[in-house]
Amino acid sequence: MTAPAPRFLVASDLDRTLIYSPRALALGVPDEEAPRLLAVEVHNGRPLSFMTEHAAELLVELIRNCVFVPATTRTRAQYQRVNLPGPRPDWIPRYAICANGGHLLVDGEVDQDWHRDVRDRLAESCAPLQDVVHHLALTADPEWTLKRRVAEDLFAYLVVEREELPHGWVEELTAWAAERSWTVSLQGRKVYAVPEPLTKSAALAEVERRTGAATVLTAGDSLLDAELLLAADAGYRPGHGELADTGWTGPGVTALPQVGASAGEEIVRRLLARVREGELTRVGA
Repeated sequence: MTAPAPRFLVASDLDRTLIYSPRALALGVPDEEAPRLLAVEVHNGRPLSFMTEHAAELLVELIRNCVFVPATTRTRAQYQRVNLPGPRPDWIPRYAICANGGHLLVDGEVDQDWHRDVRDRLAESCAPLQDVVHHLALTADPEWTLKRRVAEDLFAYLVVEREELPHGWVEELTAWAAERSWTVSLQGRKVYAVPEPLTKSAALAEVERRTGAATVLTAGDSLLDAELLLAADAGYRPGHGELADTGWTGPGVTALPQVGASAGEEIVRRLLARVREGELTRVGA
């Protein structure tokens, strides 16, 4: 017997949307009033990312009532360090989107057919990765560039001293990349160069097709999340991040005033409220 299609599909970006580094927490209250935090990522034996405990409790309830999909620009290895709270100790998401849509994980395993299709689309429609890597090597000054990375052989990013970035450098890189069908995104101390066809929204559409979900909800904070937000019936963005800095919004997108970890908690609260409201409406119909 075929299982009924889920009512809600919820996809959320991770970093600076759902989970926060110590630098990004922005607690903004006296120490004695700070919320209790739950570490959800450990790297080299040290806690790296956090949620408030209340956000974690809300997330568990949300996961019980929808198909929940982490949607991240992180590589698979970086994503696998994240241990989100779930309804049972061994819970992992049925679906997860990594590498900005380059990888679709199903029960933790790579969907090779999806990945092959992504590579075919990139080869057909944008400049090669090596051209972008070469341009970054020529234009990113070692004085303010801390790291250069190629992620999953799909896109490139730099870790920079943000305060030392030359005025106009990101804009010049953005214009150069756009001519080659690439997108540039500045997130915290990272400058991403990502092929335009490599999107979280494309991978989300595939999950939506497979699940048959009736309603899609999303959350994200960066330029790379804009398509994800627009692809949903309703989307939420925090009061910080690349989209907030530019005042970006779109149809069905709620711009929240909260920043830092409190924004993460408010996002989960809003998502859960929308799911509960939909379920009550269905029962009462």
